[in-house]
Amino acid sequence: MPQPVIAAVGSSPVGRTDFPGRDLFSLALEEAFEGLPDPAELADAVYVGNQSEQYEHQIMHGTLLAEWAGLRNVPAERVEGCAAAGALALRHAAKDVRNGEHEGVLACGVEKMTAGGTGGATDALSAAFDRAIEQRSGVTAPSQYALLAQRYLHETDATEEDLAEIAVKNHRNAAKNPRAQFSDEIDTDTVLESPPVAPPLKLYDCAPVGDGAAVALVTTAAVADELGVPWVTVAGTGTAANNIAVAERNMTEIEGAAVAAESAYEEAGLEPEDVDVAEVHDAFTVSEALLSEAAGFAPTGYGYQSYLPPESREAGWTDVSLSPSGGLKARGHPIGATGILQAIEAYEQLTGVAGDRAVPGAETALLLNEGGVADAVTVAHVLTAGTEVAR
Repeated sequence: MPQPVIAAVGSSPVGRTDFPGRDLFSLALEEAFEGLPDPAELADAVYVGNQSEQYEHQIMHGTLLAEWAGLRNVPAERVEGCAAAGALALRHAAKDVRNGEHEGVLACGVEKMTAGGTGGATDALSAAFDRAIEQRSGVTAPSQYALLAQRYLHETDATEEDLAEIAVKNHRNAAKNPRAQFSDEIDTDTVLESPPVAPPLKLYDCAPVGDGAAVALVTTAAVADELGVPWVTVAGTGTAANNIAVAERNMTEIEGAAVAAESAYEEAGLEPEDVDVAEVHDAFTVSEALLSEAAGFAPTGYGYQSYLPPESREAGWTDVSLSPSGGLKARGHPIGATGILQAIEAYEQLTGVAGDRAVPGAETALLLNEGGVADAVTVAHVLTAGTEVAR
Protein backbone atom coordinates (compact mmCIF):
# COMPACT_ATOMS: atom_id res chain seq x y z
CA MET A 1 0.00 0.00 0.00
CA PRO A 2 1.32 3.49 -0.78
CA GLN A 3 2.31 5.57 2.20
CA PRO A 4 0.42 8.90 2.27
CA VAL A 5 2.51 12.05 2.41
CA ILE A 6 1.80 15.75 2.70
CA ALA A 7 3.49 17.39 -0.28
CA ALA A 8 2.21 20.98 -0.13
CA VAL A 9 0.44 23.23 2.36
CA GLY A 10 -1.04 26.69 2.49
CA SER A 11 -3.16 28.89 4.69
CA SER A 12 -4.60 32.32 5.07
CA PRO A 13 -3.55 34.44 8.03
CA VAL A 14 -5.72 33.69 11.07
CA GLY A 15 -7.83 36.48 12.52
CA ARG A 16 -10.72 38.75 11.75
CA THR A 17 -11.44 39.30 8.08
CA ASP A 18 -11.36 42.88 6.83
CA PHE A 19 -14.19 42.48 4.34
CA PRO A 20 -17.34 41.24 6.11
CA GLY A 21 -19.34 41.18 2.87
CA ARG A 22 -17.10 38.59 1.22
CA ASP A 23 -17.51 34.90 1.85
CA LEU A 24 -14.71 32.82 3.27
CA PHE A 25 -14.01 30.98 0.02
CA SER A 26 -13.22 34.13 -1.96
CA LEU A 27 -11.50 35.84 0.94
CA ALA A 28 -9.33 33.22 2.61
CA LEU A 29 -8.95 30.32 0.22
CA GLU A 30 -7.30 32.54 -2.35
CA GLU A 31 -4.41 32.99 0.07
CA ALA A 32 -4.47 29.38 1.27
CA PHE A 33 -3.95 28.07 -2.27
CA GLU A 34 -1.40 30.67 -3.29
CA GLY A 35 1.87 29.00 -4.23
CA LEU A 36 0.45 25.46 -4.25
CA PRO A 37 0.72 23.21 -7.29
CA ASP A 38 -2.39 23.37 -9.46
CA PRO A 39 -4.94 21.27 -7.55
CA ALA A 40 -6.86 20.55 -10.75
CA GLU A 41 -3.80 18.67 -12.03
CA LEU A 42 -2.99 16.77 -8.84
CA ALA A 43 -6.13 16.08 -6.83
CA ASP A 44 -9.09 13.87 -7.58
CA ALA A 45 -10.94 14.16 -4.25
CA VAL A 46 -11.66 16.85 -1.66
CA TYR A 47 -12.47 16.80 2.06
CA VAL A 48 -13.36 20.03 3.83
CA GLY A 49 -13.46 20.38 7.60
CA ASN A 50 -16.09 22.89 8.71
CA GLN A 51 -17.84 23.23 12.04
CA SER A 52 -21.09 25.04 11.44
CA GLU A 53 -23.34 26.47 8.78
CA GLN A 54 -24.65 28.96 11.35
CA TYR A 55 -21.84 31.42 10.68
CA GLU A 56 -22.56 32.02 6.98
CA HIS A 57 -25.72 29.97 6.35
CA GLN A 58 -23.78 27.80 3.93
CA ILE A 59 -23.32 24.07 3.52
CA MET A 60 -22.01 22.06 0.53
CA HIS A 61 -18.49 23.14 1.33
CA GLY A 62 -16.99 20.18 -0.51
CA THR A 63 -18.65 21.09 -3.79
CA LEU A 64 -17.89 24.78 -3.32
CA LEU A 65 -14.22 24.18 -2.69
CA ALA A 66 -13.87 21.69 -5.54
CA GLU A 67 -15.48 24.19 -7.89
CA TRP A 68 -13.31 27.01 -6.60
CA ALA A 69 -10.17 24.87 -7.11
CA GLY A 70 -11.11 24.00 -10.68
CA LEU A 71 -12.12 20.41 -9.96
CA ARG A 72 -15.24 18.91 -11.53
CA ASN A 73 -16.98 15.58 -11.06
CA VAL A 74 -14.75 14.46 -8.20
CA PRO A 75 -15.73 13.16 -4.74
CA ALA A 76 -16.05 16.25 -2.54
CA GLU A 77 -17.32 16.12 1.02
CA ARG A 78 -17.74 18.37 4.02
CA VAL A 79 -16.51 16.72 7.23
CA GLU A 80 -18.01 17.69 10.59
CA GLY A 81 -16.54 16.98 14.01
CA CYS A 82 -16.74 20.41 15.61
CA ALA A 83 -13.15 21.60 16.18
CA ALA A 84 -11.76 18.24 15.03
CA ALA A 85 -13.24 18.66 11.55
CA GLY A 86 -9.95 19.64 9.91
CA ALA A 87 -8.08 16.69 11.38
CA LEU A 88 -10.86 14.34 10.27
CA ALA A 89 -10.53 15.73 6.74
CA LEU A 90 -6.79 15.00 6.85
CA ARG A 91 -7.41 11.50 8.20
CA HIS A 92 -9.88 10.71 5.41
CA ALA A 93 -7.43 12.01 2.80
CA ALA A 94 -4.58 9.92 4.19
CA LYS A 95 -6.69 6.78 4.31
CA ASP A 96 -7.84 7.29 0.71
CA VAL A 97 -4.24 7.55 -0.51
CA ARG A 98 -3.08 4.60 1.60
CA ASN A 99 -5.93 2.45 0.28
CA GLY A 100 -5.09 3.39 -3.30
CA GLU A 101 -8.51 4.94 -3.82
CA HIS A 102 -7.04 8.31 -4.84
CA GLU A 103 -3.54 9.45 -5.71
CA GLY A 104 -4.03 13.05 -4.67
CA VAL A 105 -6.53 14.47 -2.17
CA LEU A 106 -7.07 18.00 -0.89
CA ALA A 107 -7.59 18.11 2.88
CA CYS A 108 -8.97 21.53 3.74
CA GLY A 109 -10.47 23.43 6.64
CA VAL A 110 -12.45 26.66 6.61
CA GLU A 111 -14.33 28.80 9.11
CA LYS A 112 -15.53 32.39 9.24
CA MET A 113 -16.50 32.61 12.89
CA THR A 114 -16.71 36.39 13.03
CA ALA A 115 -19.67 36.42 10.65
CA GLY A 116 -22.02 35.76 13.57
CA GLY A 117 -20.24 37.86 16.17
CA THR A 118 -19.39 36.60 19.65
CA GLY A 119 -22.98 35.57 20.31
CA GLY A 120 -23.18 33.62 17.09
CA ALA A 121 -19.91 31.82 17.79
CA THR A 122 -21.02 30.96 21.32
CA ASP A 123 -24.31 29.56 20.04
CA ALA A 124 -22.70 27.58 17.23
CA LEU A 125 -20.14 26.02 19.55
CA SER A 126 -22.81 25.03 22.06
CA ALA A 127 -24.26 22.69 19.43
CA ALA A 128 -21.35 20.37 20.26
CA PHE A 129 -22.70 19.88 23.80
CA ASP A 130 -25.25 17.31 24.91
CA ARG A 131 -28.67 18.82 24.17
CA ALA A 132 -30.57 17.32 27.08
CA ILE A 133 -27.91 17.60 29.78
CA GLU A 134 -25.87 20.67 28.84
CA GLN A 135 -27.28 22.93 26.13
CA ARG A 136 -30.53 23.60 27.95
CA SER A 137 -28.59 24.63 31.04
CA GLY A 138 -26.96 27.45 29.09
CA VAL A 139 -23.40 26.24 29.47
CA THR A 140 -20.69 27.63 27.18
CA ALA A 141 -17.36 26.27 26.02
CA PRO A 142 -15.39 28.35 28.57
CA SER A 143 -17.63 27.18 31.40
CA GLN A 144 -17.15 23.56 30.36
CA TYR A 145 -13.38 23.85 30.27
CA ALA A 146 -13.47 25.81 33.53
CA LEU A 147 -14.87 22.67 35.17
CA LEU A 148 -11.90 20.71 33.84
CA ALA A 149 -9.50 23.43 35.04
CA GLN A 150 -11.03 23.61 38.51
CA ARG A 151 -10.76 19.86 38.92
CA TYR A 152 -7.22 19.77 37.55
CA LEU A 153 -6.06 22.48 39.97
CA HIS A 154 -7.72 20.56 42.80
CA GLU A 155 -6.14 17.20 41.97
CA THR A 156 -2.61 18.34 41.11
CA ASP A 157 0.03 20.79 42.29
CA ALA A 158 -0.75 23.07 39.34
CA THR A 159 -1.68 26.70 40.04
CA GLU A 160 -3.42 29.40 38.05
CA GLU A 161 0.03 30.90 37.49
CA ASP A 162 1.16 27.66 35.85
CA LEU A 163 -1.78 27.84 33.43
CA ALA A 164 -0.90 31.49 32.77
CA GLU A 165 2.67 30.46 31.92
CA ILE A 166 1.30 28.11 29.24
CA ALA A 167 -0.39 31.13 27.63
CA VAL A 168 2.81 33.18 27.92
CA LYS A 169 4.80 30.42 26.21
CA ASN A 170 2.33 30.10 23.36
CA HIS A 171 2.12 33.85 22.75
CA ARG A 172 5.91 33.91 22.65
CA ASN A 173 5.83 31.19 19.99
CA ALA A 174 3.05 32.92 18.03
CA ALA A 175 5.10 36.12 17.87
CA LYS A 176 7.41 34.20 15.50
CA ASN A 177 4.56 32.84 13.35
CA PRO A 178 3.57 35.13 10.45
CA ARG A 179 0.08 33.60 10.14
CA ALA A 180 -0.78 33.90 13.85
CA GLN A 181 -3.73 35.93 15.10
CA PHE A 182 -1.68 37.36 18.00
CA SER A 183 1.76 38.73 17.20
CA ASP A 184 2.71 40.22 20.57
CA GLU A 185 4.29 38.50 23.55
CA ILE A 186 2.62 38.80 26.95
CA ASP A 187 3.73 38.30 30.54
CA THR A 188 2.28 36.30 33.40
CA ASP A 189 0.67 39.32 35.07
CA THR A 190 -1.17 40.15 31.85
CA VAL A 191 -2.83 36.73 31.94
CA LEU A 192 -3.56 36.71 35.67
CA GLU A 193 -4.99 40.24 35.63
CA SER A 194 -7.10 39.77 32.50
CA PRO A 195 -10.91 39.72 32.94
CA PRO A 196 -12.40 36.47 34.24
CA VAL A 197 -14.31 34.45 31.65
CA ALA A 198 -15.23 31.36 33.66
CA PRO A 199 -13.07 31.04 36.79
CA PRO A 200 -10.35 29.94 37.01
CA LEU A 201 -10.09 30.71 33.27
CA LYS A 202 -9.42 34.30 32.29
CA LEU A 203 -9.44 36.07 28.97
CA TYR A 204 -5.87 35.11 28.14
CA ASP A 205 -6.49 31.47 29.05
CA CYS A 206 -8.92 31.20 26.13
CA ALA A 207 -8.42 30.89 22.38
CA PRO A 208 -9.88 33.76 20.35
CA VAL A 209 -12.69 33.83 17.81
CA GLY A 210 -11.22 34.07 14.32
CA ASP A 211 -11.47 33.31 10.63
CA GLY A 212 -9.19 31.27 8.44
CA ALA A 213 -8.66 28.64 5.77
CA ALA A 214 -5.98 26.00 5.35
CA VAL A 215 -5.18 23.25 2.87
CA ALA A 216 -2.82 20.28 2.59
CA LEU A 217 -2.19 18.17 -0.50
CA VAL A 218 -2.04 14.50 0.49
CA THR A 219 -0.47 12.27 -2.14
CA THR A 220 2.34 9.72 -2.53
CA ALA A 221 6.08 10.15 -2.19
CA ALA A 222 6.46 9.32 -5.87
CA VAL A 223 4.21 12.20 -6.88
CA ALA A 224 5.94 14.56 -4.45
CA ASP A 225 9.32 13.61 -5.89
CA GLU A 226 8.04 14.25 -9.41
CA LEU A 227 6.93 17.69 -8.28
CA GLY A 228 10.31 18.30 -6.69
CA VAL A 229 8.77 19.40 -3.40
CA PRO A 230 9.61 18.44 0.20
CA TRP A 231 7.19 16.05 1.84
CA VAL A 232 6.40 14.51 5.20
CA THR A 233 4.93 11.08 5.81
CA VAL A 234 1.57 10.58 7.50
CA ALA A 235 3.02 7.62 9.40
CA GLY A 236 0.11 6.99 11.74
CA THR A 237 -3.39 8.19 12.48
CA GLY A 238 -6.03 7.43 15.08
CA THR A 239 -9.33 8.73 16.37
CA ALA A 240 -11.62 8.03 19.30
CA ALA A 241 -14.96 9.31 20.55
CA ASN A 242 -15.67 8.84 24.24
CA ASN A 243 -18.76 10.80 25.28
CA ILE A 244 -20.19 14.28 24.94
CA ALA A 245 -21.45 15.30 28.38
CA VAL A 246 -18.68 16.56 30.66
CA ALA A 247 -20.75 15.67 33.71
CA GLU A 248 -20.53 11.99 32.82
CA ARG A 249 -16.77 11.54 32.59
CA ASN A 250 -13.47 11.74 34.41
CA MET A 251 -12.60 15.40 33.89
CA THR A 252 -8.84 15.08 34.30
CA GLU A 253 -8.21 11.95 32.26
CA ILE A 254 -8.81 12.48 28.56
CA GLU A 255 -9.26 8.83 27.69
CA GLY A 256 -10.27 9.33 24.06
CA ALA A 257 -7.18 11.39 23.34
CA ALA A 258 -4.98 8.69 24.88
CA VAL A 259 -6.64 6.03 22.71
CA ALA A 260 -6.31 8.15 19.54
CA ALA A 261 -2.66 8.93 20.23
CA GLU A 262 -1.84 5.31 21.03
CA SER A 263 -3.48 4.20 17.77
CA ALA A 264 -1.39 6.69 15.81
CA TYR A 265 1.81 5.66 17.60
CA GLU A 266 1.12 1.98 16.97
CA GLU A 267 0.45 2.48 13.27
CA ALA A 268 3.64 4.54 12.96
CA GLY A 269 5.71 2.07 14.98
CA LEU A 270 6.79 4.84 17.34
CA GLU A 271 6.51 5.84 21.00
CA PRO A 272 5.82 9.17 22.76
CA GLU A 273 9.57 9.45 23.46
CA ASP A 274 10.20 9.57 19.69
CA VAL A 275 8.17 12.75 19.20
CA ASP A 276 10.17 15.96 18.82
CA VAL A 277 7.36 18.45 18.35
CA ALA A 278 3.62 18.33 19.08
CA GLU A 279 0.69 20.54 18.24
CA VAL A 280 -2.04 19.91 20.82
CA HIS A 281 -5.54 21.31 21.08
CA ASP A 282 -5.01 24.14 23.58
CA ALA A 283 -8.35 25.91 23.08
CA PHE A 284 -7.88 26.70 26.78
CA THR A 285 -4.60 26.61 28.70
CA VAL A 286 -5.67 23.63 30.80
CA SER A 287 -6.10 21.64 27.58
CA GLU A 288 -2.37 21.68 26.87
CA ALA A 289 -1.71 20.26 30.33
CA LEU A 290 -4.31 17.51 29.99
CA LEU A 291 -3.32 16.52 26.45
CA SER A 292 0.39 16.42 27.34
CA GLU A 293 -0.52 13.65 29.75
CA ALA A 294 -2.93 11.89 27.37
CA ALA A 295 -0.27 11.85 24.64
CA GLY A 296 2.20 10.14 26.95
CA PHE A 297 4.58 13.09 27.16
CA ALA A 298 4.07 13.81 30.87
CA PRO A 299 3.40 11.81 34.02
CA THR A 300 -0.16 12.05 35.31
CA GLY A 301 -0.64 15.34 37.14
CA TYR A 302 2.41 17.05 35.64
CA GLY A 303 1.21 18.14 32.20
CA TYR A 304 1.04 21.74 33.42
CA GLN A 305 4.86 21.84 33.18
CA SER A 306 4.62 21.98 29.38
CA TYR A 307 5.79 25.60 29.42
CA LEU A 308 9.09 24.71 31.06
CA PRO A 309 12.21 23.80 29.07
CA PRO A 310 12.65 20.00 28.97
CA GLU A 311 15.52 19.99 31.44
CA SER A 312 13.36 21.74 34.06
CA ARG A 313 10.34 19.43 33.86
CA GLU A 314 9.49 16.63 36.26
CA ALA A 315 11.16 13.25 35.81
CA GLY A 316 9.12 11.20 33.36
CA TRP A 317 8.52 14.03 30.90
CA THR A 318 9.79 13.58 27.36
CA ASP A 319 11.82 16.25 25.54
CA VAL A 320 8.95 17.23 23.25
CA SER A 321 8.38 20.87 22.27
CA LEU A 322 4.72 21.86 22.62
CA SER A 323 2.81 24.03 20.13
CA PRO A 324 5.67 26.01 18.51
CA SER A 325 3.03 27.61 16.24
CA GLY A 326 1.52 29.37 19.23
CA GLY A 327 -1.27 26.83 19.35
CA LEU A 328 -4.96 27.56 19.23
CA LYS A 329 -4.38 29.92 22.13
CA ALA A 330 -2.28 32.41 20.18
CA ARG A 331 -1.97 31.30 16.55
CA GLY A 332 -5.76 31.29 16.57
CA HIS A 333 -8.58 28.79 16.32
CA PRO A 334 -10.79 29.09 13.21
CA ILE A 335 -12.63 25.93 14.17
CA GLY A 336 -12.78 23.89 10.94
CA ALA A 337 -9.28 24.91 9.86
CA THR A 338 -7.49 24.14 13.13
CA GLY A 339 -6.57 20.52 12.39
CA ILE A 340 -5.03 21.48 9.04
CA LEU A 341 -3.18 24.39 10.63
CA GLN A 342 -1.64 21.92 13.07
CA ALA A 343 -0.50 19.81 10.12
CA ILE A 344 0.98 22.86 8.41
CA GLU A 345 3.07 23.66 11.47
CA ALA A 346 4.35 20.08 11.60
CA TYR A 347 5.10 20.14 7.88
CA GLU A 348 7.13 23.34 8.25
CA GLN A 349 8.98 22.02 11.30
CA LEU A 350 9.86 18.71 9.68
CA THR A 351 10.92 20.22 6.34
CA GLY A 352 13.10 22.88 7.94
CA VAL A 353 11.15 25.98 6.90
CA ALA A 354 9.74 27.06 10.29
CA GLY A 355 12.18 29.94 10.59
CA ASP A 356 12.79 31.43 14.03
CA ARG A 357 10.35 29.03 15.71
CA ALA A 358 12.07 25.90 14.38
CA VAL A 359 12.68 23.04 16.79
CA PRO A 360 16.27 21.96 16.07
CA GLY A 361 16.56 18.50 14.55
CA ALA A 362 12.81 17.82 14.55
CA GLU A 363 12.01 14.59 12.69
CA THR A 364 8.73 13.41 14.24
CA ALA A 365 5.55 15.30 15.12
CA LEU A 366 2.29 14.45 16.86
CA LEU A 367 -0.96 16.32 16.20
CA LEU A 368 -3.90 16.14 18.63
CA ASN A 369 -7.12 17.86 17.57
CA GLU A 370 -10.27 17.75 19.72
CA GLY A 371 -13.91 18.22 18.79
CA GLY A 372 -16.46 19.16 21.40
CA VAL A 373 -15.13 19.38 24.96
CA ALA A 374 -12.03 17.23 25.46
CA ASP A 375 -13.18 13.60 25.15
CA ALA A 376 -16.09 14.09 22.73
CA VAL A 377 -13.82 13.19 19.79
CA THR A 378 -10.06 13.37 19.32
CA VAL A 379 -8.01 12.84 16.15
CA ALA A 380 -4.28 12.10 16.25
CA HIS A 381 -1.67 12.05 13.51
CA VAL A 382 2.00 11.11 13.64
CA LEU A 383 4.07 12.77 10.91
CA THR A 384 7.68 11.90 10.10
CA ALA A 385 10.26 13.76 8.06
CA GLY A 386 10.44 12.55 4.47
CA THR A 387 10.91 8.87 5.12
CA GLU A 388 8.87 5.74 4.70
CA VAL A 389 8.06 4.05 8.00
CA ALA A 390 8.76 0.30 8.06
CA ARG A 391 5.63 -1.80 8.50
